[in-house]
Amino acid sequence: MCQPSAGSEMSAGTKKVDASKCSSSDKIRSASSPCPDSEHKNRSTEFSSDLKSDSCKNTSLKDHLKNALTENAKAQTVKVSKTKQLKEAILSEEICVARKAIGSSSVDIGPFYGLPSKVKDLLRQLRGIETLYEWQHDCLTLECLQQRKNLIYSLPTSGGKTLVAEILILQELLCMQKDVLMILPYVAIVQEKIWGLSSFGIELGFLVEEYAGSKGRFPPIKRRCKKSLYIATIEKGHMLVNSLIETDRIGDLGLVVVDELHMLGEGSRGATLEMTLAKILYTSKSTHIVGMSATLNNVGDLQKFLRAEYYTKNFRPVELKEYVKIRDIIYEVDSKAENGFTFSRLLNFKYSSNLKKADPDHIVALVTEVIPKYSCLIFCPTKKNCENVASMVCKHLNKEFRSHREKEKQDLIKDLKNIGNGSICPVLKQTIPFGVAYHHSGLTNEERKSIEEAYSRGVLCLLACTATLAAGVNLPARRVILRAPYVASDFLKKNQYKQMIGRAGRAGIDNAGESILIAQEKDKHLVQDLVTSPLENCYSNLLPEFTKGMQNLLLSLVGLKIAVTQEEVYDFLCHTLLGVQQQLLSKEKSLSELVKDGLESLIEKGLLRVKIMEKDQNSEITLAITRLGKAAYKGSIDLSYCNLLYKELKKGLEGLVLESSLHLLYLATPYDMVPNCSPDWMIYLRQFNQLSAAEQTVADMVGVPESFIAKKASGQAIRKSMDSASVNRLYLTFILYTLLKETNIWSVSEKFNLSRGYVQNLLNSAASFASCVLHFCEQELEEFWVYKALLTELTKHLTYCVKTELIPLMEVAGVLEARANQLYNAGYKTLAHLANANPETLVKTIEHLSRRQAKQIVSSAKMLLTEKAEALQEEVELLLKVPTDIPGTS
Repeated sequence: MCQPSAGSEMSAGTKKVDASKCSSSDKIRSASSPCPDSEHKNRSTEFSSDLKSDSCKNTSLKDHLKNALTENAKAQTVKVSKTKQLKEAILSEEICVARKAIGSSSVDIGPFYGLPSKVKDLLRQLRGIETLYEWQHDCLTLECLQQRKNLIYSLPTSGGKTLVAEILILQELLCMQKDVLMILPYVAIVQEKIWGLSSFGIELGFLVEEYAGSKGRFPPIKRRCKKSLYIATIEKGHMLVNSLIETDRIGDLGLVVVDELHMLGEGSRGATLEMTLAKILYTSKSTHIVGMSATLNNVGDLQKFLRAEYYTKNFRPVELKEYVKIRDIIYEVDSKAENGFTFSRLLNFKYSSNLKKADPDHIVALVTEVIPKYSCLIFCPTKKNCENVASMVCKHLNKEFRSHREKEKQDLIKDLKNIGNGSICPVLKQTIPFGVAYHHSGLTNEERKSIEEAYSRGVLCLLACTATLAAGVNLPARRVILRAPYVASDFLKKNQYKQMIGRAGRAGIDNAGESILIAQEKDKHLVQDLVTSPLENCYSNLLPEFTKGMQNLLLSLVGLKIAVTQEEVYDFLCHTLLGVQQQLLSKEKSLSELVKDGLESLIEKGLLRVKIMEKDQNSEITLAITRLGKAAYKGSIDLSYCNLLYKELKKGLEGLVLESSLHLLYLATPYDMVPNCSPDWMIYLRQFNQLSAAEQTVADMVGVPESFIAKKASGQAIRKSMDSASVNRLYLTFILYTLLKETNIWSVSEKFNLSRGYVQNLLNSAASFASCVLHFCEQELEEFWVYKALLTELTKHLTYCVKTELIPLMEVAGVLEARANQLYNAGYKTLAHLANANPETLVKTIEHLSRRQAKQIVSSAKMLLTEKAEALQEEVELLLKVPTDIPGTS
């Protein structure tokens, strides 16, 4: 059984297991090597430039059709050498042996945890990983995993959790020949993982498919030869699982891996994750679930919900020391001390009277102890505070800091100017020469990516950032400073604190990591409670997030025919995390009463209906989903907006203005951004006056007349009440409309006097919502057939928001507009150009492109091209398949 290992402490020198000799009967204790999750100097490997042909092909008319279609997809075929053929034969043989082994009860399951030795070689070549940590070996050889039981495992941040998940994924794809779903919390992390695993897919013959934002096919294409790894956000993962259940293909998923399992307790996204996992557990006996997290407390509830074993170790490859600074005294966090702190040292830094005023919390002193030789992160409560801290630090740094990697910093400024079409944030222009920048949601996607890459390479040594970075992409540091124990105005939670300080210490680079929490005397007792308290419990969000949680779940259960009576629905709910935590419900209503009320509410909204069936003189009452209900759950539409969306789409049919995209954009403008919108009325009027006469009628049609906008702009009193939601939504539509015309976030943000990050977030949300509206209209609501083609194109334009010729390049994970422009201007104009590019040539041709980035771009392009070619080949297979029910044949 997989029981916790008494939380044993392990130092940075903890033993590792040689990856080449890994059977459970032969534990090798060898010297330490860099952490799998940290950044290593990658040992480069040349990826084969040909797209591997499937062994299941035969020479026939079918193959000629396949080849023709594949050429149309611009996938070039290169001759395969005999040496390569021999290597592939050995790989194929090893996979067969490993598949047999992993399916047996044998403890020793193959050359590399049941995988071909090529996997070990790829880990060495692509990640620089020579050996595994001892805990990783122990976890991978757990008896529960051999028996395909569900597993939750928990270790501190940077402990190497991801590598274990990736090995389990490869086992499922190659040995068990099953598809895998990997659920990650954010789009940026999905894209980072696509980059990281595409090279493995190309070399080992499986597909890597992106399900994030507006990307993803529902249901996914059923592959005959290759298996797929679906990498998805929480929302897209839920839609994918729904589509697999609906098409009776949920059994195709052999494994579901959930990163950041503690997200179960976080708002509507937690509710969505809970629904996804509950449906998998209820509908598929062959799919097993593996969840991981650094911050879990009430594991017993999660084990009961997921029917899982639990493995934990208190291991970090680099020791982390926690400190708290109050005034000029630094205390070390000590759980054995009476108040949680012990005195460590006095801060020794000569402060002038001016510097004391500018920096009363001694941030400059704390920072200059580590930069520029080592890296440092400062977590700040707000976005504005990030910019202020970055600016303040630079004003008091010595000029010598400017000379550190000066040319590369100038290149970064040049990159950011290119991204902004000649514009750059004045704060970044001031701070980057010192190796300092800020990082928060006010930046565009491209700015964030450039800053992250510069920090990873050591060009930037200090980032002032918000808490979102702690849960986002992997950017570790030698020292992490928490500017204050607050996120916005809320006091820090233990989970957030652990996420932030977990960024300290980079395996293979630092021999130690340290965190310093800056606190005021008034917060001392709260901080003592923070550092000594346990992690927060994880509670179900199905009820708090009622329309996105409980009601959404009830609707989809009936729609997918998982449960069609009140009793069956109640039975399902008993198997959720909410069912496990029923004792926490208020005494006013039981779970069965909540189910009854929820179903009645859906019937009142016209999303469900009651069917009475006469059977053996008895009446049987069952539930059925309406067309509107089915469209709602297929589109993942928030049920609080569902009827409004239908009403507005229906009204649009009466006179959809197609002179431009304005009217369609209004219908695809996300409702959830409307409440926080505050129009600038002068800008509103100016934008309205720039519309054509036909476009101005759109404003009238949606209930926002010109007279209302003009009166608001002139400050006149308005007697007639207006629907503020429609007014605000049209203003957001104007922003999107301008953005699609100008394709430049900088100019649009200046035109509307908004932050670049706000405009970027609006664009991302609109692309995702347009995709949802498309799925809403697609199959069930035949009256909306006209929207299908229109929304398909609009979704694509919102997703990329660039000139049409750049879209094929931007389909490749990690390629954003500035990079796509560089590639296009250098002659790489199609997906095929990128897939067949030489990484070394790319490095020489494309300015500021590292060898690692070039290889990842080529691998991602090859993977996308392979996926498109495979999709066409699947279509051919279906077209040429001989029907089994031809009349006159026996």
